[in-house]
Amino acid sequence: MIKGPRNLKSPFSNLHHIAIVVKDMEKAIQFYTSIGVGPFEDYPPLKEYVKLNVPDKVGFHNVKIKVVQIGPVQIQLIQPGEGKSLYKDFLERRGEGVYHLGFVVDNVDDSEAALKKLGLKILSSGRREEGSGFSYLDTAEKGGVTLLIRQSPGGKQREIPVTDKEVER
Repeated sequence: MIKGPRNLKSPFSNLHHIAIVVKDMEKAIQFYTSIGVGPFEDYPPLKEYVKLNVPDKVGFHNVKIKVVQIGPVQIQLIQPGEGKSLYKDFLERRGEGVYHLGFVVDNVDDSEAALKKLGLKILSSGRREEGSGFSYLDTAEKGGVTLLIRQSPGGKQREIPVTDKEVER
């Protein structure tokens, strides 16, 4: 078990999204909308990432991603395209299903460095010009699912209230 310092905020304290790898985006969207989940929207262009540490840039840029917001959590449907990608590897090994849980952090570089100190390895990462971006962590074997940390453009993200008093503000 990996133990971290108790006095620091965990990079895994603010769930942003659940990513589900699918074989057929249209069929998946049809299913989810038929049960009341939707509407789905296009994910922002992946070309925004100028610094990439991925298995294959072609594979990274050829994924299709659609998203829907459900309360404070986003659901991402991901269909791999041509080229190598973490998603394609997952689909070929395990079939469709939840690939990762994405957590929002204030600073992706600082959080990545702290997680490396805890012994976690980076599978893949990407950064935009202004420094925001993502890092996939090698956690599936020990934790059953890949974890991702992300910093959205614009810096610090909204905090989700944890008490009723904070909700009333």
